[in-house]
Amino acid sequence: MKRFLTAFLCAAALAFSQGPMRAPGFCLSDTNAQWRDLQDFRGKIVVLEFMQSTCPHCEAFTKVLSGVVKKYGDKVQVLSIALPNDTLPALVQFVKSHNLPWPHLFDMGQVAFSYVRQPNISFPTVYLIDGSGMIANHWEYGTFTKSIFEGDQLSREIDKLLPPAVPAAPKKK
Repeated sequence: MKRFLTAFLCAAALAFSQGPMRAPGFCLSDTNAQWRDLQDFRGKIVVLEFMQSTCPHCEAFTKVLSGVVKKYGDKVQVLSIALPNDTLPALVQFVKSHNLPWPHLFDMGQVAFSYVRQPNISFPTVYLIDGSGMIANHWEYGTFTKSIFEGDQLSREIDKLLPPAVPAAPKKK
């Protein structure tokens, strides 16, 4: 037990010592054949989702992402990236059937690998990128992350990255 605790603390210290990581850049085509470059969203918070149209958790997560779009407007950009075994026609149908207003991109795996950096990816996986292009946090769907994918924790995480609201000046009498 003592060895496990020591190893865990060392791993945690190493992870924190590496500091924030710059979000890898990319330029991918969306379901409307429009090119989307991550650099175009500099200055905004970006919620970057890796998904598949056949994933039930990804489908359920669209409700949370729709809430983010409504709540934050142009302060936050949502981008969803589908990967094989998905197909472009299936992705187009998914977007239309759920009436999703944010860009859905198609990746052959290169962008996903530059973020995930491991051979397998769980769906959905989400990266939260701050306005300066740094990865603020990321989550994979699982037991301990349900509040991100099914609750309001993603909004709380976004709120941490937004500048504080400036109080309105008092009205003069």
